[in-house]
Amino acid sequence: MSKRLLLIEDEEDLVLTLADFIRSEGYSVESAADGESGLDRASRENFDLLILDAMLPKKNGFDVLRDLRRSGVEAPVIMLTARGQVVDRIIGLKLGADDYVTKPFDSGELLARIEAIFRRIPTVDHLTPDNYVFGDVRVDFRRALVTRAGNQVELAAREYRLLRYFIEHREVILSRDDLLNEVWGYNVMPVTRTVDVHIGQLRQKLEPNPRKPQYFLTIHGLGYKFIG
Repeated sequence: MSKRLLLIEDEEDLVLTLADFIRSEGYSVESAADGESGLDRASRENFDLLILDAMLPKKNGFDVLRDLRRSGVEAPVIMLTARGQVVDRIIGLKLGADDYVTKPFDSGELLARIEAIFRRIPTVDHLTPDNYVFGDVRVDFRRALVTRAGNQVELAAREYRLLRYFIEHREVILSRDDLLNEVWGYNVMPVTRTVDVHIGQLRQKLEPNPRKPQYFLTIHGLGYKFIG
């Protein structure tokens, strides 16, 4: 089955050109012409990747991205921006974008970035069941819902993405740089303790004894490993 993409873009000519080109490469492409309809479709339907313009009528792309991540939608996102300012790229990445392309761009470049994301980001349907259980914790991937002993656990969007990435890569030692690149989308690694802080939060919420973790393990000198 071909991967399903949603193009959220208000320039009709660009939508037609991009959609035809991407379809010719074997993908299924649908579109939305404004931020509100794009947010609605991306929230209700399952897409493998979103191509999201930053400047949209009714609701701009940054707000759409923020709302999607807050609601637990984890489909990878490529931002399209005409401005090309570094600050816009940083904002997009911090909000949860996986990549960005500055207009004007070559269709072949966008296709290469789409293919790179699909190589890099595992598809949950292929790697995990709809539900994953470890200890008394259950993760419902379709609803982005986490429960512990039957009670819902409130996770921030980034905490959920980190948990899902750990589950998809269980038993694998992951360095801080790996996690910053794949979960946060940082191409240049900043000096930060954000990974340690987020893992500490997961331990507090999901470990029986956060001081002696049995699922989210520290591998000294190397990084972290999830065993569950």
